[in-house]
Amino acid sequence: MTSIRLEVCVEDAAGLAAAITAGADRIELCSALALGGLTPSPGLIAIAARAPVPVRAMIRPRAGSFVFTPDEVSQMLADIEAVKMAGLAGVVLGANTADGRLDTAVLATLRAAARPLAATLHRAFDLVPDPLEALETAIQLGFDRILTSGLARTAPEGTDMLAALVERAAGRIGILPGSGISVETVEAILSRVDVNEVHASCSTALREQAQAVALGFTPAERRVTDGQTVRALKAKLAR
Repeated sequence: MTSIRLEVCVEDAAGLAAAITAGADRIELCSALALGGLTPSPGLIAIAARAPVPVRAMIRPRAGSFVFTPDEVSQMLADIEAVKMAGLAGVVLGANTADGRLDTAVLATLRAAARPLAATLHRAFDLVPDPLEALETAIQLGFDRILTSGLARTAPEGTDMLAALVERAAGRIGILPGSGISVETVEAILSRVDVNEVHASCSTALREQAQAVALGFTPAERRVTDGQTVRALKAKLAR
């Protein structure tokens, strides 16, 4: 039996090292995972360029909706160019129109700029009113996979839609389940959805320094990539 591949999203150098050491098959590189993931810094991109596994960088200029202004699109294009110059394997991006549909004009521009890198369509997909139509759009735009929770808050809640997307995709594009995937939930998802990879943060809570919390520099705790959790999830996926 072929094991299921694991993509781990990380937001700092320590998380990158922990995920790779513990056996992650691919990295989604971000900053600010608490905000859903933003474009990583140039310094983190440079470190990730030396990684022994494929790394895809998030291209998202700010928190909030995936409806972008022309200036924000220009910023994203510059970020894509930086990722290409660094030599990473791919990018992760998405854009919606105000009604939730995929913004095909913006996505076509970004996807063209990213070539020849691989490209994941991120969970902007989970906002669309017609997911099967959006899947066809993603294929036409040249994305090689869609990161999705099946339009639910978490992938375990979206298994019916995930299964429908896999069936409709028919191997033309990868479906990458993400959100809420853990050692405890992954088997239930894989028993219903025929995929060869999953996406997870594999994180644990870390208490922050009390004085920094008191001064408002940080919340009381933050999530950090945990190598032991990566190993445990990899072990589940190998069975």
